[in-house]
Amino acid sequence: MNKINTDTLRAGQVFSAPVYSEGSSLLVPAMIPLLQRDIDFLYTWGIEAVSTEGYALSDEEIASAAIQAASSEPADLGDVQISISDVKQNSSQYRAYKSLIEKLDSVFIGIKNGVDMEMRVVDNIGAQLLKDLREYPNNFIGYILGGEVEGKELAKSSVNTAILSALTANELHLPNHKISNIVSGALLHDVGMFRLSKGITEKKGGLSDAEFEQIKSHPLHSSKIVSKELFGNQEVNLIALHHHERWDGNGYPDHLSGQAIDMGARIVSVADAFEAMVSKKSYRESMVGYQAIKNMLADNARRFDPAVIMAFTKIMGIYPIGSIIRLNDESVARVLSVNSNAPLRPVVELLMDKTGKVFKSGKGEVIDLLVKKTLFIKKAIDPAEFAGTDE
Repeated sequence: MNKINTDTLRAGQVFSAPVYSEGSSLLVPAMIPLLQRDIDFLYTWGIEAVSTEGYALSDEEIASAAIQAASSEPADLGDVQISISDVKQNSSQYRAYKSLIEKLDSVFIGIKNGVDMEMRVVDNIGAQLLKDLREYPNNFIGYILGGEVEGKELAKSSVNTAILSALTANELHLPNHKISNIVSGALLHDVGMFRLSKGITEKKGGLSDAEFEQIKSHPLHSSKIVSKELFGNQEVNLIALHHHERWDGNGYPDHLSGQAIDMGARIVSVADAFEAMVSKKSYRESMVGYQAIKNMLADNARRFDPAVIMAFTKIMGIYPIGSIIRLNDESVARVLSVNSNAPLRPVVELLMDKTGKVFKSGKGEVIDLLVKKTLFIKKAIDPAEFAGTDE
């Protein structure tokens, strides 16, 4: 293996063989350009060198390889149908998750229609969420990535953001009363969207500059609803008002920066951004969880509090729970849990072994990649490429 110092890597480099970090963890496959966010990832995790059995290709070699690839058949992803999560309509975990969305949606319908609502109803939903999350943390993250609940989009997005916010706040060892307020704030952070026209909030395709300016007013509307209609406390109000502020001061509506932004708003900002990336929108497809995590790690203290990003990555892993991944022996697996000290080596369950045999949910071998060093993740797979199966 050739060792290459991280500080000599450059975005756009292409190598003749796979490049590995942390021993046998794949950083980038052969013939795939190295991205700046790949390099940023190495710096974030303090990885000083990578290894490869190949070498960096010259521009001429890259051009030749591109011509050859363009004339070849696309790689076969296999015919296996894989379910992206363990969701079952009659499972207690799924019913609990769906119930939270339905209850919040009822609150949102009331607010939308001008019905007097009480903050305690939202707080009760938050309390139930925290209780359920203590019982089913891994399942709930899997449901977020699975996108299994159809409709009730704002309620679903808000519940997902609250789940991720709660886990992050817990990782940061915040007190229970603070976590409760953060969950309530996350549930209500986008409620101001109901004060915008449907022509904007339900538009398919990109927004004009004028339309985006209207979208940017939603934190002000959320804050007004929390403080004037629900009579929520100041901490919940600050989350609603400031969840789009940026660490570098270029956010909105008040252009706050750094520690001046409430911690709850900083946490919800991270959770909201991840949820948005992995959720399908009317104007774009969802992003694979692995790619969303890499995007956030490449933020470099522009949008997000670096301490919150690190806590979020510890609970989610580089390959979040529920992610579908292909291993180096061509088997396919689902991530079950995260090894926080080795984010590239989670615990996985086989969905299809290297011979092509497909396993029923819960019947595949469970492998801790931190223990089984001969296996490593080759790539993340977009769940949309596979249809569900009840095998």
